[in-house]
Amino acid sequence: MDVRLIYITTKDAEEARRIGKTLVEERLVACVNIVDTVNSLYWWEGKIVDDREALIIAKTKGTLVPAVIEKVKSLHGYSCPCVVALPILDGNKDFLTWVCNETVMGDT
Repeated sequence: MDVRLIYITTKDAEEARRIGKTLVEERLVACVNIVDTVNSLYWWEGKIVDDREALIIAKTKGTLVPAVIEKVKSLHGYSCPCVVALPILDGNKDFLTWVCNETVMGDT
C-alpha cells in the first residue's frame, strides 16, 4: 500500500478547516487532523518571519498526491503554500487499508 501523510500549513484554523473539509468531501484524503496554532519561523521575501499558522496533516494514497496539491493550491490564501507529502513506511495495516478505501478510486 502506498499511503502518504500530507503536511500543509495555513494562515489560520478557519482556512485549515475549509481546506480540510473540501479535501475530505471530495475524497482526495481519508481524514485530516488540524493543529490550531503552530509557531512558524521562515525566510520570506528576504527576511525572517515569525508567524502563527495552523497545520493540516492529511492521509491519502500516493496516487492522489498530485490532485491534493493542486486542490490545496486552488483553495489556499498563500501564493506559495507548504504542501508536502511524506511516505508512510509502516503502520497499522487496518488503518492504511481504511485510508485507501475511503479515498477516490478505493484501490489499494
